[in-house]
Amino acid sequence: MRATDTTSPILLVGPSWVGDMVMAASLVAAIRRRFPDRPVDVLAPPASLPISTLIEGVRNAIPLGFGHGQFGLSGRWKIGRSLKSAGYGTAIVLPRAFKAAIPPFAARIPERIGYAAEGRSILLTDARSDADRKTARTIDRFVALAGPSGKPPASPRPLLQQPKIDLADLRTRFGLGEDRPVLGLCPGAEYGPAKQWPAAKFAALARLADEAGYCVRLFGGPKDKAISAEIAQLAGVAIDDLSGKTSLIEAAALLGRCAAVVSNDSGLMHVAGALNRPLVVVYGSSSEKMTPPTAPNAEIVSIELSCRPCFKRECPLGTLACLEGIDAQRVFAAVQRVIAVAEAGSAGSIHP
Repeated sequence: MRATDTTSPILLVGPSWVGDMVMAASLVAAIRRRFPDRPVDVLAPPASLPISTLIEGVRNAIPLGFGHGQFGLSGRWKIGRSLKSAGYGTAIVLPRAFKAAIPPFAARIPERIGYAAEGRSILLTDARSDADRKTARTIDRFVALAGPSGKPPASPRPLLQQPKIDLADLRTRFGLGEDRPVLGLCPGAEYGPAKQWPAAKFAALARLADEAGYCVRLFGGPKDKAISAEIAQLAGVAIDDLSGKTSLIEAAALLGRCAAVVSNDSGLMHVAGALNRPLVVVYGSSSEKMTPPTAPNAEIVSIELSCRPCFKRECPLGTLACLEGIDAQRVFAAVQRVIAVAEAGSAGSIHP
């Protein structure tokens, strides 16, 4: 990115996945450190765009009316042309898809930065090698685009602002109590079942949490309603099932008030971590090295197998051994540890 340009706005073409948008908060922070006077706008699909409104330093969230997998050449071109008058000096394109580079090109933004992929280098002015894509952390790949090629800045931890939303209204609307600390469970994983700890395991965890005095609350989108309903049925204890009932921002507001959160490697995991929640993450087919939780108080639960991480949507062996081998007692022990760390930190801040 040109260090001589210190005032023109920057357009960030954001990712489709919620978790990736959370990690883009680190890129925005790195940009603001380098160019404190350059506003940052985010262009992204509706699934992930709401998260950009929680990133400090984002001026405008611009909807891209195309979801994951939709090409929409003419529509993307029209969006780009509509942005031409905004005076952007730089565009940073996070998705690797050819189509993602179309709007900045159509907008004639003079500096267009992104990774070389799908033959789209002709649309970029600074097409960078992505040779480390399969080994580097996603967050580091994003932040590298904030600096000159070959000189990546340090990656700040992604942070989200607590949504400005009436929590009392949410609790009333969804019939949520306030008498017990809340353990949030995020059983979904958009990528596929090979990243999902089985429903019976979550149900066993819910029972342990209920016995220990926690209110158990399920979070997820419409696609997670089936597994959440199964967990609630198998658990046999009172559970607040919010899957498919809240907006993404409402879910973030309630996650941000949980005593702790247990999640698969998913978008909501990154949301909870960026809201500084004590966090326990169960890993199956994905890698805790590439997409680790960035929360300062987090534990990873996984098992070492020769077949993982396989990065598959479904278990190639049909056993789901990497997740079936993790029991609820182990996960709940991790929950108790992260909550103890949080409580110790809170006590220390009150009684130095």
